[in-house]
Amino acid sequence: MANLKQLAAREDLLTGGHRACAGCAAPIIVRQVLLAAEHPVVVGSATGCLEVTTTLFPYTAWKVPFIHNAFENAAATISGVEAAYQSLKRQGKYDKEVRFIAFGGDGGTYDIGLQSLSGAMERGHQMLYICYDNHAYMNTGIQRSSATPLGAHTTTSPAGSVIPGKKQYRKDLTAIMVAHNVPYVAQTSVSHWRDLTSKVKKALDTPGPSFINILSPCRLGWGFRPEDTIELAREAVETCFWPLYEVENGVYKLTYKPREKKPVVEWLKKQTRFRHLFKPGNEELLAKVQEHVDAEWEKLLQKCEVE
Repeated sequence: MANLKQLAAREDLLTGGHRACAGCAAPIIVRQVLLAAEHPVVVGSATGCLEVTTTLFPYTAWKVPFIHNAFENAAATISGVEAAYQSLKRQGKYDKEVRFIAFGGDGGTYDIGLQSLSGAMERGHQMLYICYDNHAYMNTGIQRSSATPLGAHTTTSPAGSVIPGKKQYRKDLTAIMVAHNVPYVAQTSVSHWRDLTSKVKKALDTPGPSFINILSPCRLGWGFRPEDTIELAREAVETCFWPLYEVENGVYKLTYKPREKKPVVEWLKKQTRFRHLFKPGNEELLAKVQEHVDAEWEKLLQKCEVE
């Protein structure tokens, strides 16, 4: 279990002064991840909000070795670095313990980078892939991704007289990673620092590949005040829209269960991307959103063997 005093005493490996929006969850996630790492790390990042805002040439906010690669190949790049590291160790040319982490948004993970992520997981590299999931292609103008929830307004699924926002349910990428039979898969949120840092530590200590999906609210794409980032992330967990759990060697474990499951409508109301759902005529769609959340939550409880 993560210790707050110990984490706070460690050096912050992502500096201030980056170009991320006020209220952006991605830098908060990165800081928590790097604080949880107990060995030196090498970081790779797909093109996206995180890379663009923290490595504007010739500046960098990273105090660790950092590799920027294309949108689609963060997992392939960091797996190649890990393979070179293992080769050097076998040759007796390097003996330090190093960990390898790749970051990608949902566009570069759920969609464009899925093939390289799948390949890296299947090959069994000693690496951790982290998706900071903000539900759309935020860096290029808030276009829908396969992580975008049902009914959400984006620039390519605009809510109007033709369609009421995105017409499809979001992809369950965490379940897809579980299907790869990797040693460790988890889902967590920027709002729950202890859960997040504990899972990162466990992932980095696990032999073989690991994957963590982290909810990362985007104040521009979701439409909320910058100071409400953590509260929006927390409420997504309390409504069970974004449950916190881990799958270790195929065994599911729920790591947080709300005392009282809140209706998802309370979370939707606080985001402008869903405001059209509260106009007359969209009651059925609102009901579908709640029904889907309820159904997925019940399935997860069964997998975790929780009543």
